[in-house]
Amino acid sequence: MFHSIYIAGAEPRSGKSMVVLGMLELLTAKMPKVGFFRPIVAQDQVSDALTDIVLQRYKSDLPPAALYGVTQDRAAKMIAHHQYEDLLKTIVEKYKAIEQTHDIVVCVGSDFSDDAAPMGLDFNVELANALGCRLLPVLRGHGRTPADTVDAVLLLEEYLEGQKCDLLALFVNRVDPAIVAAVREQLAEATVPCYVLPERSMLGKPTVGEIARTLNCNTFSGDDASLNHVVENFKIAAMPVDEFLDHLEESGSLVIVPGSRSDIVMACLACHAAVGTPSLAGLLLTGNDEPAASVMRVVQGLQVSRVPILLSPWDTFTTAMKVAEVEGGILPSDAGKIALALGTLESSVDIQQLSRLLARKSSQRKTPLMFEYELIQRAKAQRKHIVLPEGDDERILRAAEIISLRNVVGLTLLGNAQRVRQRQQQFGLQLRGVNIVDPETSPWLPEFAQTYYALRKHKGISLEMATDTVQDISYFGTLMVHLGYADGMVSGAAHTTQHTIRPAFEIIKTRPGTALVSSVFFMCLEDRVLVYGDCAVNPNPNAEQLADIAIASSDTAQRFGVEPLTAMLSYSTGESGKGADVERVREAARIAHARRPDLKIEGPIQYDAAVDAAVARSKLPGSEVAGHATVFIFPDLNTGNNTYKAVQRSANAIAIGPVLQGLNKPVNDLSRGCLVPDIVNTVVITAVQAQREA
Repeated sequence: MFHSIYIAGAEPRSGKSMVVLGMLELLTAKMPKVGFFRPIVAQDQVSDALTDIVLQRYKSDLPPAALYGVTQDRAAKMIAHHQYEDLLKTIVEKYKAIEQTHDIVVCVGSDFSDDAAPMGLDFNVELANALGCRLLPVLRGHGRTPADTVDAVLLLEEYLEGQKCDLLALFVNRVDPAIVAAVREQLAEATVPCYVLPERSMLGKPTVGEIARTLNCNTFSGDDASLNHVVENFKIAAMPVDEFLDHLEESGSLVIVPGSRSDIVMACLACHAAVGTPSLAGLLLTGNDEPAASVMRVVQGLQVSRVPILLSPWDTFTTAMKVAEVEGGILPSDAGKIALALGTLESSVDIQQLSRLLARKSSQRKTPLMFEYELIQRAKAQRKHIVLPEGDDERILRAAEIISLRNVVGLTLLGNAQRVRQRQQQFGLQLRGVNIVDPETSPWLPEFAQTYYALRKHKGISLEMATDTVQDISYFGTLMVHLGYADGMVSGAAHTTQHTIRPAFEIIKTRPGTALVSSVFFMCLEDRVLVYGDCAVNPNPNAEQLADIAIASSDTAQRFGVEPLTAMLSYSTGESGKGADVERVREAARIAHARRPDLKIEGPIQYDAAVDAAVARSKLPGSEVAGHATVFIFPDLNTGNNTYKAVQRSANAIAIGPVLQGLNKPVNDLSRGCLVPDIVNTVVITAVQAQREA
C-alpha cells in the first residue's frame, strides 16, 4: 500500500504552507484522488486558510469537518484528562476514513503554540508514524548562515533517525537568496534529499484584508480585489502634507492616519492616482472617523475607489502597534501569493527526483488540474515569450501577474505604458519582468510597416496605409510573432475573433502542407480530457477540410498528451445512414485514412457510440475508437459550438480554447467572456505550441 506524506514544520515560522501547496500541485498532476488532512486545527477556525485553499483550488469533495482530526481546544482537554491515547485514536480514525477513498493523502502537521495541546515536532513525528505516513519536515533557514543551516539539518536527521520514522525528504525554507547556492552545495551529499527554498518576503507580508480581519476593522471603501493588496510597509501620517509625501518613497504602503486629516487622505489618493508616484496598499483611518462627504466625492471622481479604506476604532498609536504584530499568510483569494509560492518551489525542487521518491505509478485518469500542471511544466521546460495585445484589460493584467510570478513564460503587454501602469497600480498587481510596448511609439514601427507593406502591396496597400494598420494592437502583436520578437500571441478578451485572427491569416499564414486554419477546445472533464474540433473557425467544411481538421486535431491532441482516438461525428454510425451530410463525413474519414494511416480515425459515428463502450459494441463492434474516443470532429460549426457549450455547462467542464491549429506560428483567440484562469491556460498552451516551431 502506498504511503501518504506528512508535512510538518520542524520549528516555528518555517513556512510549511508553501511546501504543502507545492506537494499538492505535484501530486494532483500524478493521480486523480489526492486527499488532505490536518490532525489538529485551531479551535476558532475549523476551516482555516490552508484548508480553504484546498477546498477551492483542489476541489475536495469532502466537507471541512472531514478534513481534520480534532480542534486544538478538544486536544488540550483530552490531554488534561490523561486521554492521550484516545486523542491519537480519534485522529487516526478520521485519517483512515480519507485514506480509504483517496490514492494518497497529504497530512499537514499542527502548528507550534504555547497552548496545552501538543503542537511541537515530537507530536507530529509520533502522528506520522501512527498514520503510516512518510515524513517531510520543513526547517527554517531565516537568520542562519550556511554552516548553521547544515548543522540544523544534521541535528534533525539524527533526531528523526532515533524516532524510526520514514523520512521522504527535507525542505529548508526561507533561506537568504544570497546564500541559497552555498547551502545547496553543502547539503548536496546529505543522506536524505534536501531541497533549499529562498526567502520570499512577499509571502510573509500581510494583505490589507488580513489586517482588517485581525484588527476587526470596518471596510469603508474598496472591493475584494483591493483587499488582496500586499502591505509592503506602513506609514504613520502625523505631519504636514508636503513633509509626509516625502516619506512615501516606495509603493505598497498602508497609511495610518486620523480620519479627520482630510488633507492627508486627499494627498495620498492623488499620489496613488498619479503616474510616477508610489501606489498605496490602502488607508487605515484611526479613531473610527469616516472621511468627510466632500472628500469621498473627490475620491470617486479620481477613480481610485479600489484603494481600500479601513476604519480602526483605536487611536493612531494603538492602531500602529496592532498592525505591526499582524503576520501574513497565504489565503485562497491571494492569487499572487499562491503563484509566487508555487513558482518558488517549482524552480527550487528537482521535480523528477521527488516524483521518483514518491514511487507511485501515475494513473491513466487525467483530471483538469493534472492537465494544467503538465502544461505548465512543459512550458517552463523550454521558456517562450508571448505577447498579449490587450495590455490594459484587468483580466489580462491579473493573468500576467500569475504567469510572471510562476515564471512560466516571458510576457509583453501592448498598450500605452502610462495607462497600463495606472491600471497595474489601481489593481495592486506585481508585474516583474513584464515588458510594455506602445505600438504607436515603438521603434519597431518602421520595420513593421515596411514588412506589412511588402506582404500586402499586391492588394493595393500603400506604405502610409501599412503604417496606420500596424499600429493596431492585433496587427502589431502578430508582426512581433512573425518577425521573432515574440514566440506567440494571445488576444480576444476585448476584441472579436475576426479582429484577432485576420492579421494572422494575412501575415503568418498557414503551415506548409496545411490547407486551412482550424481550432480545437480541450474539454477538461472530472477524470479525463477530450478534444473537440472545429468549434470556432470553419462554418461548413467540405470533406477535404473535415479530413484536414481531423488530422490536425489528432496531432494537437498527441502533442498535448492526449492519445488520439478520433471520432468523426454524424447522425449515423458506420454504413447504416444515407444522405449528403453523412456521405460528406464518410468521405472525410476515407481521405483522412488515406493521408494518415498511422492515426486511429472512425467515421461516421454518433456521439453515444463514440463515448459509450456498451453502445459501441452494438453499433460498431471491433472498432478501436468506438466507445473510447478522445478526439471528436464535428460536421459543422453550428453543431460543434453548441455541443461544447452544452457539455461545458451541463457537465461543469473546463473548456480551454479555442486553440488555433495550422498557422506557421501560434496565435490564439480568447472568448470575450473569458476568466483569468482561461487566459493563463491559453497563454501556456500557446507557449507549448511555440516549442514545436523552435
